[in-house]
Amino acid sequence: MAYANGMAIHESVLDLVGNTPLVKLRRISENLPCAVVAKIEATNPGGSSKDRPAIAMVDAAERAGLLSAGGTIVEPTSGNTGVGLAMVAAQRGYRCIFVVTSKVGVEKVDLLRAYGAEVVVCPVAVAPDDPESYYSVAERLVREIPGAFRPNQYHNLTNPQAHFETTGPELWHQTEGKITHFVAGAGTGGTLSGVGRYLKGKNPAVQIIAADPEGSVFSGGSGRPYLVEGIGEDFFPTTYDVSVIDQTIAVSDRDSFLAAREVTESEGLLIGGSCGTAVYAAVKVARECSADDLVVVLLPDNGRLYLSTVFNNEWMAGFGFLRGTGPVVADVLASRREGVPDLLYVQPHASVSEAVRIMSDHGVSQLPVAKGEMPLANAEVMGSVSELRVMDLVFGNDSVLEKTVEDIMGPKLRTVGSGQPVALAVEMLESCAALLVLDGGRPRAVISSSDVLSFLSKGGDNG
Repeated sequence: MAYANGMAIHESVLDLVGNTPLVKLRRISENLPCAVVAKIEATNPGGSSKDRPAIAMVDAAERAGLLSAGGTIVEPTSGNTGVGLAMVAAQRGYRCIFVVTSKVGVEKVDLLRAYGAEVVVCPVAVAPDDPESYYSVAERLVREIPGAFRPNQYHNLTNPQAHFETTGPELWHQTEGKITHFVAGAGTGGTLSGVGRYLKGKNPAVQIIAADPEGSVFSGGSGRPYLVEGIGEDFFPTTYDVSVIDQTIAVSDRDSFLAAREVTESEGLLIGGSCGTAVYAAVKVARECSADDLVVVLLPDNGRLYLSTVFNNEWMAGFGFLRGTGPVVADVLASRREGVPDLLYVQPHASVSEAVRIMSDHGVSQLPVAKGEMPLANAEVMGSVSELRVMDLVFGNDSVLEKTVEDIMGPKLRTVGSGQPVALAVEMLESCAALLVLDGGRPRAVISSSDVLSFLSKGGDNG
């Protein structure tokens, strides 16, 4: 820092990274045995905790000769690491290309581009080794671009080291060594691993808790898609040191998003979905604590990049996270005759004849096509198959019955949230034969005009 005329002037925006504040979540904590305190990483200049490892990884690459003048930084990211890297690149004159999945919000993509970065969007529901996955695409770009460097935040040990050297000491000093529990989302594992190693070095009794989206491998899932951005994985990164993790708490998309909205409305602190995951887990931990404990939850960013999703009532309702007033789609499902399965669907590799048998056995005319077992993720839905389409194809060519469903499937069914009004379903069914109902972000059932008519005939429009 330089001084001019008595003023403190930083040489670079990078000097502003770190030393983020702690604030008590007063209203969230009021009925808990101990305080829950949040570390507000959104005050970093890039808006997130990822500024810390971004600087550290670029510094290390420059020292090792892996990145030099005119070079290109390529990284798969959910957005925040990209912003941190783009901020460093802007200061040092590097080109940036970031690879994101299709679930990343448009605000994050626009933000990366605002820093001058190039953004490549890849599908979300593919395996890590699939050529179309964002990991594979990033690797291909590194091979193809001269002078390209991939920080590789999932395997670069400079990532957790940055948190060991900065975030951990800050927490220890800010709490005067009184911190007893540290909660953070599990993504690369850099924050949990670095902070956990530092705090346990100071006091081995400090508990390190990973907050993880349901479906992620950290909490025992297979890595199948979920809606929360920025945390959870479908593989174990090298940067994730499981030896310092004392507990892992799986949190649903619904609980994550509703927690984010609650904190924003009750504390005046705008936070996003992954922050909601961490807060939900922190509250769960605090309920089992004593008055002498101090739970610190790290909030990695803010909610400004989630205004079109978490804080958009229409988006939330469309995924079945909010329930409206009056008769809603969930009431239609509750009124259906006994014995009707909540969700019938067919795998893409099944034969067309198998799809026909399922429709015939259950008296339905439409089936979603999806890969995976229940409970399905919406991103795993690939298309649909209908009696009418099969009949058209089979007429004069019964060999179609031996094809796979994937060969003949049509577009995906339109979706409606379980808590959205029946009136909306009626309007939508005027232009399509069936709707896929989403509840808690996941496919729950298919409804048709006959389901809605049956509900209305029973007086369902009266609520």
